[in-house]
Amino acid sequence: MIFSPAEKIVLALLIAASLTGFWLRLGPVVRIIRAAKPDAGFHIGAIVPRVRRFVWEVLLQGKVIKDRPVAGAAHALVFWGFCAFALITMNHVATGFGLPLLTRSGGFGAFYFGLAAVFAVAVAVSISYLAFRRYLLRPVWLGKLAPESGIIAALIFILMVTYLGGLATDESTLTGHAFWWGHTLALLIFLPLIPHTKHLHLVLSPLTVFMKREGFSDIPKLAGDEDFGLVTGKDVTQLDALQAFSCVECGRCTEHCPANNTGKVLNPKEVILGLRSYLRAEGTASEAPLLGVHISEEAIFQCTTCGACEQSCPVGIQHLPDIIGLRRGAVNTGAWEDPFGTKLFLAMERNGNSLGMASGERMKFIEKAGLPIYDGTQEYCLWLGCMGAYDPAGRETVQALVKILRHLNITFGVLRKEKCNGDPARRLGNDLLFTSLAEENLQTIDGVSKDKAPKFLSICPHCVRTMSTDWQEAGRTVEIEHHSELLARYASQLPSAGGETREKVVYHDPCYLGRYRGVYDEPRSVLAQSVEVVEAPRNREKSFCCGAGGGQMFLGEEKGERVNITRARELTETGAETVAAACPFCASMFRDALKAVSENPPKLLDIAQIVARGLEE
Repeated sequence: MIFSPAEKIVLALLIAASLTGFWLRLGPVVRIIRAAKPDAGFHIGAIVPRVRRFVWEVLLQGKVIKDRPVAGAAHALVFWGFCAFALITMNHVATGFGLPLLTRSGGFGAFYFGLAAVFAVAVAVSISYLAFRRYLLRPVWLGKLAPESGIIAALIFILMVTYLGGLATDESTLTGHAFWWGHTLALLIFLPLIPHTKHLHLVLSPLTVFMKREGFSDIPKLAGDEDFGLVTGKDVTQLDALQAFSCVECGRCTEHCPANNTGKVLNPKEVILGLRSYLRAEGTASEAPLLGVHISEEAIFQCTTCGACEQSCPVGIQHLPDIIGLRRGAVNTGAWEDPFGTKLFLAMERNGNSLGMASGERMKFIEKAGLPIYDGTQEYCLWLGCMGAYDPAGRETVQALVKILRHLNITFGVLRKEKCNGDPARRLGNDLLFTSLAEENLQTIDGVSKDKAPKFLSICPHCVRTMSTDWQEAGRTVEIEHHSELLARYASQLPSAGGETREKVVYHDPCYLGRYRGVYDEPRSVLAQSVEVVEAPRNREKSFCCGAGGGQMFLGEEKGERVNITRARELTETGAETVAAACPFCASMFRDALKAVSENPPKLLDIAQIVARGLEE
């Protein structure tokens, strides 16, 4: 294909205009991200896990496909097509200046042009399906229709059609020339549109996935006494800004959010987009409050911190550090005024537990149940937690676990004095109260530790997460595991039941055991020895929250339908005779909810209670 000098000049001018338009839109975004403050305590750490995640989530599009197989596969084909067209595009531009990199007659060139043609067909079909889905099927979680999305889809389709047309036409003909220029114009119009639309994720999301904070819902450490959380633009970090501009607006976080699913204000996508709109309007040097015009305070305090948003995001956005950071800013500065929150914080300060019970009730239970005091010689220190020490049903779970430990000849003891680990305060953003409780507990532990640090065991996934991860903010963490993990290790020594007809039990995955700790198989393997385990429609990584987390259990009546009612209905509709819990907060939320959704509700038991009933008295 031969181009005249005039055509080459026009091509050069068009490329310059397109690149200028691209940078004029991308440049301000880059400047905003660079102007934000660094994340306190963030470090790259081990490279291999980051590379592994990059390969799976970006190159292989694993997360995109796993969550929505059909739409995900279509999106993946578009992405892989773009990758395949990288060399084609370079060759296309080079050809315009008379310096082609590939020729149709060459061996590799012929092969690669043919391979690109296959991808072109796949991309054209995929982008057509995605446009049909967005504009005609219109899944509710995709949100408002944006004309830019239609324009981008049309340009991608034109790019593929013009490539195929040009490939099927003699390059030297007028038609071949027309296809070449049609492809060029579509490409040069497409480029400056990228930073102006949600398709900015094409540029930023690979970096976002690679740079995301290690750990699930890892709450950033406060940077000194003057850091109160996310209060104004000055508090937004570079990672926060990068993630905000990477949002693809796919609505996966909205689709799985228990608050949004039950008619509440919270929409995780809108929180991220609200942060983005704030940064565009105010910048990172602004002292205007983050909560208000762009982000709803009511919304962020409806979050159960279940992590479904973060789990499902395909571009590496970590919603929970932002949501909890905003809560921190509101609570630590005294801006959040909520009578239920105030009551909770006072109960934790004065009584050392989230239930507001007199601290002496804990020792009464220990004495009545005959629990030994930990003296440093036993294998485990059994952490009771607020629910295990004060809640009647939680106490029954503790006693069932104690029965199992004695059956297994595992020695244990409980602390003589123990306060709430601080989980509700941590999730609601009260750093002062959380740190105070964590430090007091660590002092108590130091007082009983002798030759070695105790190994803790707990019935509560919230306790496990907080003590094994969040206590780092107070100085250090402790070694602790959930009772389902211990039971799974000793499964061969636990009772099993045979027979063709076994009790049907539906297991509810607690968010803080599943998403936060990755424990899914252990509880099921323990239950499977004595009962038939059936699954709820939403299970494992997609389990639906009970509604208790993030301090919600203590914040009064909910707007819309109660989250626990929605989940209880799901569990009941499985037809199971028993609902198995592995978290005392979940059990507490389901206790009344199961009765509310069914005249003949299933029994509600912790997995430890199901195991313990098969042991001899």
